[in-house]
Amino acid sequence: MKTLKTLCLLMLISAASFAQTALPPSETVLKDAYAQAAKENKKVILIFHASWCGWCKKMDASLNDPICKKMFDDNYVIAHLDVMEQPAKANLENPGSLAVMTKFGGEKSGLPFWLVLDAKGNVLANSLMPKNATTPATPSDNVGCPASEQEVSFFESILKKTSNLKQEDLGVIHKRFLLNQPPPQPVKSTSSSSK
Repeated sequence: MKTLKTLCLLMLISAASFAQTALPPSETVLKDAYAQAAKENKKVILIFHASWCGWCKKMDASLNDPICKKMFDDNYVIAHLDVMEQPAKANLENPGSLAVMTKFGGEKSGLPFWLVLDAKGNVLANSLMPKNATTPATPSDNVGCPASEQEVSFFESILKKTSNLKQEDLGVIHKRFLLNQPPPQPVKSTSSSSK
């Protein structure tokens, strides 16, 4: 009898532990983000990311950097949907996240894929940067976490259109995101020296 009670207790603890770590469904994340955005008169930045994605971590580090976090918090509700995890970590995904990513056209774009939405869920912008003014963006045009001058300028133009950020704020954000650039690789010399 003691073994049965211990087994039941362990099952309850396991169930409680799983319930605490299970991520909310995508619909709940979106509903909560839209409600908060409507209440606070903000836009939503929805970021699709995964635990294995280094650029996703850089995006979050940039958004949460103390030099610009308040600027984002004053203008946006930042929401995340975990998607495309490896099979062993599928439990880290928000249920329904891939369907939402597909609905927004990001399923073939890589991670992070992000959008700016209004409080009703209308898409105002996304992370697909067109190559030029006459060619529509394709999934391969995803900037992910902006890092190059061109990518950061694209991101800055979206922030300018979708927020109340001042030019000086945008400049601070611009500088911060440029820190995401990988360091230049040393050029190997092809000449040989004779001694």
